[in-house]
Amino acid sequence: MKKSLFSPLATWKNFAKVPVTIQYPKEDLDVFDKPGASPSYRGLHTNDLAKCVGCGTCEDICPTNAIRMVPGPNEGPGKKGVIPEIDYGRCCFCGFCVDVCTSGSLSMSRDYIQTAAHPLDKIGEAELREIKRVFTVAPNGEHGENPGHSTDDEESWLDLERIEMEEIPTSERVESFMEVVRGFSREQAHKEASRCVECELCVDTCPAHMEIPKYIKAIWQDDLKQAVEIMYHTNPLPGICGRVCTHKCETVCSMSLRGEPVAIRWLKRYAVDNLPEEEYRKVIAQEIVRKEQKVAVVGSGPSGLAAAYYLSLAGYQVTIFEALSKAGGMMRVGVPKYRLPDSAISRDIDHIVSLGAEIRLNTRVGRDVSLGELHEQFDAVYISTGLHLGRPLGFDAEKLSHVRQSIDLLREFRLTGEMPTAERVAIIGGGNVAMDIARTMARLQKSRYGKVHVVLASLETRDIMPADEEEIIESGEEGVEIHPGWGPADIQTDGDRVTGIEFKRCIQVFDEEKRFSPRFDEDDRIKFEVDMVVESVGQASDMSYIDKELIEKIEMTPRRQVKVSDEGQTSLPWLFAGGDIVHGPDAITAIADGHAAARGIEAYLNGGH
Repeated sequence: MKKSLFSPLATWKNFAKVPVTIQYPKEDLDVFDKPGASPSYRGLHTNDLAKCVGCGTCEDICPTNAIRMVPGPNEGPGKKGVIPEIDYGRCCFCGFCVDVCTSGSLSMSRDYIQTAAHPLDKIGEAELREIKRVFTVAPNGEHGENPGHSTDDEESWLDLERIEMEEIPTSERVESFMEVVRGFSREQAHKEASRCVECELCVDTCPAHMEIPKYIKAIWQDDLKQAVEIMYHTNPLPGICGRVCTHKCETVCSMSLRGEPVAIRWLKRYAVDNLPEEEYRKVIAQEIVRKEQKVAVVGSGPSGLAAAYYLSLAGYQVTIFEALSKAGGMMRVGVPKYRLPDSAISRDIDHIVSLGAEIRLNTRVGRDVSLGELHEQFDAVYISTGLHLGRPLGFDAEKLSHVRQSIDLLREFRLTGEMPTAERVAIIGGGNVAMDIARTMARLQKSRYGKVHVVLASLETRDIMPADEEEIIESGEEGVEIHPGWGPADIQTDGDRVTGIEFKRCIQVFDEEKRFSPRFDEDDRIKFEVDMVVESVGQASDMSYIDKELIEKIEMTPRRQVKVSDEGQTSLPWLFAGGDIVHGPDAITAIADGHAAARGIEAYLNGGH
């Protein structure tokens, strides 16, 4: 359509109007029924401090260096105690910082700073300082009532969904003890590693303070040798932890605030499993200056092995005393093969032994050699025995052969390949060990009887069951019938046979002060006909190997755990302790204990304390 010849005259109607200057924000200008600039205008930033974790992605992405992280009130678990501060003398209002915010706390309001009150050439230092203060605004939610630019999950620049780890199909995995998780491919690992924003919140939370962003970046750069080298700085058992670590790091991953956490554990496993052995040996091989001093380590679990690794690197002669016929502690005899195969355990241990550590199997301290004798023969001793004792519930039926402790059965099966089972089994407990024995029973039943008949009941309701979420889900997929919120009332018998079990409804697990204090509805009960009952309600340490005259001198905590310094030293200067007997069952915490104790032992042997 041709332009009208009279179109220039359309502007003449404005000539008679008096010009008006809007001084915003002192005077509001309504735009689409909202005060201020256009609804899509990107003005001053606002930050929800309740959400902000201080990850720093905004600072990293800013193309004009207008953002710096400054101390803020957002402190606590999973938060770094810093917030972004915006320099509006530099800000170009691109909104990139909002687009990459991992917590969704950062947005941009429709408020803005228009001008200074005076010409810049007519003001002094005081006025300049005030202008700087105004133009450098620390986000505090002040402008939140006038929202402008924000980024929802669909528009975020972040890759919020993790790459799923491929697993053996349920129908196949319940037929054997093959490892369930298959591992990342190279392409999958690269894509998952690219999701990491290097905020380092995971480092603070990891008990061993592993340099997680660094090794993930090395994986992304396809440098597996460097990735494994970084792991060994703080964790000499990456093959084990790449499978069964409790991955506390993932619970605070900033990506989990809007999506799914980076698969840190699986990336660790990928690097370890895919680095060729000859390259792996180069990572381990180091020149060591040997020392004359000798250190005894009691227990070959993750804590004892970690201590042995770092002490061997320091040149000390290390001897590990293990009561069982295989090394690895609870990782070897307490975790089923479908979660942690022998090959992964043995590889980690072999690398530690290659540094010169000696492992004496079938040597029980307290029977074959006393702790006092170790004190006489060695310059320092580190005790790191696991929780090998189950906690009985006190039923009369516990004297029967078909009422067993889960930890005893798992150890028996891992060492011999044999374990008693029955066609109908009940498991009491809701933790990972309970799930382990339930899934082990399911596999044995499937092999021997052609079907799975395992019922599992826990005091805790489904939302607070202590087992890992994937353990609960996979147990159900494999045929385990799970009943949360029920406690054992009676084990029914007929002579020396188990015939059934009765549970009562649990209406409270913890009291108002978070202390374990279960309460029950005695009238609400369920019964199951079973041939075997397995108790899995906790584990305890066996301290009987410690000489009587020594145990009286070792200071204990109110929870009957060994009391130690930050570097693992007990009340006996020559004796150090760590792992389960100090902090309870957790592999990565045990490894951190071993590392700390190695530093403490070295300081002690050098006359430090």
